[in-house]
Amino acid sequence: MKAASLAQLRKELKLRSNEELQELCLKLVRYKTDNKELLSYLLFEVEDEAHYIAGIESYITEAFSEINTHSYFYIRKSIRKILRVTKRFIRYSSEKETEVILLLHFCKTLENFTPSIKESAAMMNLYHRQITLIEKKLEGLHEDLQYDYSQVLQQLAFRDE
Repeated sequence: MKAASLAQLRKELKLRSNEELQELCLKLVRYKTDNKELLSYLLFEVEDEAHYIAGIESYITEAFSEINTHSYFYIRKSIRKILRVTKRFIRYSSEKETEVILLLHFCKTLENFTPSIKESAAMMNLYHRQITLIEKKLEGLHEDLQYDYSQVLQQLAFRDE
């Protein structure tokens, strides 16, 4: 089965009633967690971006505290999962500043993680890739925000290593 184009879908949705649209949304939500999370964000969180960011930051902090630290294998696997989920949450927001804030929080938390990620080349590479990504995303922000976040970025300890 070939998926219809966005233009075709848009035209078809205009022809549907409100009740039919609600049913379609509920069907979408049933089959994929990402769809449910996106709809939850659009319905409840889009008006209060600061609350959304605070919730994700608390998720990141809590997830780091629950990591099994007996082996670097489990540490790497858990940190990659946290980053993957964080990026999924970032995709839902349409604000560029949200991505920078959340990635900075992820890097700060990763930097303060015990045992240190300096022992693992893979984790240091992941850390440096996120720093590079933050630097690229900063270019798209307003000048005042660029300055503020670049100051925070300069304070990260593992940045220059």
